[in-house]
Amino acid sequence: MEKQWKIAEHSHSPAVSKLQEKLGVDRIVASLLHLRGQTTFETSKLFFRPELSQLHDPFLMKGMRTAIERINTSITKNEKVMIYGDYDVDGTTAVSLVFSFFKEHINLIDHYIPDRYKEGYGISFKGIDYASENGFSLIIALDCGIKANDKIDYANSKNIDFIICDHHLPGDEVPKACAVLDPKQHDCEYPYKELSGCGIGFKLIQAYSIHNKLPLQACYNYLDLVAASIAADIVPITGENRVLAHYGLSIINASPRPGIKALLNLNQIKQVTTITSLVFGLGPRINAAGRIEHARKAVELLICDNDEQAAELALAINDTNTQRKDLDLGTTQEAYSILENDVLVAGKTTTVLFNAKWHKGVIGIVASRLIEKYYRPTIILTESDGKATGSARSVKEYDVYSAIEKCSDLLEQFGGHKFAAGLTLKKENVEAFKIKFEDIVSSTITKDQLIPKIEIDLVIDFHEITEKLVRILKQFAPHGPENMMPLFCARNVFDTGWGRIIGTNHLKLELFQKSNPNIRFQAIAYDKGDYINFFQRKTPMDIVFKVIENEYKGVTSVQLLIEDIKVNTLG
Repeated sequence: MEKQWKIAEHSHSPAVSKLQEKLGVDRIVASLLHLRGQTTFETSKLFFRPELSQLHDPFLMKGMRTAIERINTSITKNEKVMIYGDYDVDGTTAVSLVFSFFKEHINLIDHYIPDRYKEGYGISFKGIDYASENGFSLIIALDCGIKANDKIDYANSKNIDFIICDHHLPGDEVPKACAVLDPKQHDCEYPYKELSGCGIGFKLIQAYSIHNKLPLQACYNYLDLVAASIAADIVPITGENRVLAHYGLSIINASPRPGIKALLNLNQIKQVTTITSLVFGLGPRINAAGRIEHARKAVELLICDNDEQAAELALAINDTNTQRKDLDLGTTQEAYSILENDVLVAGKTTTVLFNAKWHKGVIGIVASRLIEKYYRPTIILTESDGKATGSARSVKEYDVYSAIEKCSDLLEQFGGHKFAAGLTLKKENVEAFKIKFEDIVSSTITKDQLIPKIEIDLVIDFHEITEKLVRILKQFAPHGPENMMPLFCARNVFDTGWGRIIGTNHLKLELFQKSNPNIRFQAIAYDKGDYINFFQRKTPMDIVFKVIENEYKGVTSVQLLIEDIKVNTLG
């Protein structure tokens, strides 16, 4: 599907010129900073040099003081405390962080992850029963619970207190828990709303340390887990998340915990330097445990303090990830086949597929893959406990959660974010849901939202790509939502004649512009081999690309990573 190029209009604005003058940088750097909301010398300095002092006071979060008082009471009374979390990367890292920290302060503590297939998402009645039968009187729930009103009422009836640490959108009424920590509560004045679930867990241990006058370094030692959660949960890399991710990545690079180190070694990942490395390198492997078997294994790996044991656990999780890949590929191919044989597909604005045999652990991944190909709000459903359950993913700028909410009369439960959600409904309601969801989306989504776009930071010429610029670009990391790796456009580029197809359908080029023919860059364009004839015919081309460094045989060079290519029509 052809993508629309959307170039930011800012490079010659007075604000950019003013920032350029204040910082003493070129127009490229000033433009990139301005696009990322950095408009002063001070904010730009902190953007490039994040400091832990930028972290907000955790007691600004509604419910935090009550939560800390309840934890201190549990310690004084020697109560049994359960650390409960969701089965994805955000949940398992959150449980690992909070459990590892509090086991140094709480005598009777354990962790619990619900079984994805037997208990489903979030707080479960079974989990509460387990806590009751084993004498737990306090449960700290992470990355879940904000809409578990009935479960919390049930726990209250059994005299079990809950501290909910969540970052999902609340319903009309929050659960009657002892304390609810969620910056998305409408009356919560916490300044930053985009923390991950593990990030909320970090604020809890930060608050505990401040209240009990403990060294904060003990909290900071767990920022590697927070960075992994930020990457996996695709939260914005802005504000507090940028600080947490920056320091978390530093820990992973310098002294990773045994579990993370074992996964890195097993997969021959020499150094995790970016959020992207975590998203595609560590995230899927940690996630695979909960998707295919039980997320308890992921927690055991992350809290492990023995290298030998960590290596064994990592090997098992890596094998599980291989199974996950096979299931993912098979399910994706089946979904493609269904859509390719559906004559009505072209006229729809949504995709909703249901197959009772699909594995629950990969349906979210498959939904994302279908969006890459068909680009429209997508829901993939399978059967679990006699009901249809699934994952929703959305296109950029469209709130799929709101659309699902408007179908709530057909649903048993649902939850999530604007662009990703989970839902459960009776199987007999699936067809009615498909129709209603299509009606709602088709009446609320715009034609423009159904066109995939590439958002380009700046149009530049090759002569502007200097060693100094490359050094500064590296300081824009960590990258992620709202601070993506800078994306540039260059017009009227040609290949020197060196270009060729490599691998399956990848394009390897050596590019130049006629205005400066001696300035040349090696470039790689994955899955773009079909464009080789244009370059061989010396057709002037426009490219969208990232500037990266490529290391080969110990030599590092600048390379262009091409994201998209078009024939130049502007001259």
